[in-house]
Amino acid sequence: MAALHTLFYLALFSSSISAQSPPATSPTTIQLPRSNTSQTSVSVKDFGASGDGKSYDTRCIQAAIAACAMAGGGRVRFPAGSYLTGTIFLRSGVVLEVEKGARILGGAKERDYPAEARRWYVVLAENATDVGITGGGEINGQGWKFVKRMNPRKNVMVSWNKTGKCYGDECRPRLIGFLDSRNVRVWNVNLIEPAYWCVHIVRCNGTSIQDVLIHGDFNTPNNDGIDIEDSNNTLITRCKIDTGDDAICPKTSTGPLYNLTATDCWIRTKSCAIKLGSATWFDFKDLFFNNITIVDSHRGLGFQIRDGGNVSGVTFSNIKISTRYYDPLWWGRAEPIYVTTCPRDLNSKVGFISNLVFNNISAESENGIFLSGSQGGILSNLKFINVNVTYRRWTDFPGGLADYRPGCNGLVHHNTAGIIMEHISGLELENVNMKWFRNKLKGWNNPLDFRPNTVNNISFIDFHSSV
Repeated sequence: MAALHTLFYLALFSSSISAQSPPATSPTTIQLPRSNTSQTSVSVKDFGASGDGKSYDTRCIQAAIAACAMAGGGRVRFPAGSYLTGTIFLRSGVVLEVEKGARILGGAKERDYPAEARRWYVVLAENATDVGITGGGEINGQGWKFVKRMNPRKNVMVSWNKTGKCYGDECRPRLIGFLDSRNVRVWNVNLIEPAYWCVHIVRCNGTSIQDVLIHGDFNTPNNDGIDIEDSNNTLITRCKIDTGDDAICPKTSTGPLYNLTATDCWIRTKSCAIKLGSATWFDFKDLFFNNITIVDSHRGLGFQIRDGGNVSGVTFSNIKISTRYYDPLWWGRAEPIYVTTCPRDLNSKVGFISNLVFNNISAESENGIFLSGSQGGILSNLKFINVNVTYRRWTDFPGGLADYRPGCNGLVHHNTAGIIMEHISGLELENVNMKWFRNKLKGWNNPLDFRPNTVNNISFIDFHSSV
């Protein structure tokens, strides 16, 4: 399977697969977006942008984009400087080239953004084709301007929910968004301090995110790294993500998600490094994650299936994981692998999770693996091959809790175990090794925790547990 997925590095397709096409039954190559071949290049300075970081350059930037689009597409250059702006609207055929030494600064006032909350982005492309961002420079959401009170547990944020356009403390602008677009490419750019989600890919087909640095405040909630929503044929590679909330987060809100590949990435997060959900109304299929390093994160590989969508055909291979406890205010209890499906509430459906492969995984963790289906949503056909987990406590945060959030059972007191299992049919453990450090083992001496009446068809080949 890994060999099949490496083909995307060599293949450039002349057109993208339709978002409505059914997924193939076997792994497919990821299609890279076409490069923009137009030679048109305009500078925002030529359209009056000051680049002083104090006066707004929004109109000048938008004029440069319009001129570039009218000329048939090309690049809009940002020379060295700081460009304060409200929402920038990308158009088809246009690539923003934020050069080294240049910064795009997102405004911190609600009037800097469109009237509709769903369009609150610093850079936004809607219904566009052949668009992108590159250049080696920086797009900065000035997230610290939205912090009402610094808090080492979780910052208290300023939000715009008083207008009634959205609710809760999540009413803040995202950094960059591509909505209903095709052939999207983001590469060689630094995305810094988003006030909310950093990269948001929604109902797109054919997206490539390569060589991108994402850095968000570690104590800021909701500053996800990359959220892929209802989008197909997506490639993420050679990215470094260091942020407070989920790092790579596929979601399904209005349609299914197929053919996502993420490779060669480095991740640190106060939440979950790779997480499916928790928005899961439609199906996920054919996802591949390879050669990823996860460092000091609250959770490693996670599934939060809560709304009736089903998951099948997901492979994790060649992944190194380090997880640790952070404050219980954040979802997660230092699980290196966390697979759960249960209804969000009484009005929610339950989805199924099947055909997962965890191959060549090494982890050092303060907690065990958590595999939890539910009565209406069994986990089936899970394979763990060549998995080495070392359990060691090194923080003083309390353990002994199973975290089902959001919804379901919430936080539940539970003895710590190497693997907690419930509501599973079909689990293969081959060459799986568990090792406990001798220090701080109080209350933690159980390699496997499960009730036989909820777990069936388990296979053990070369399973080892030792202190």
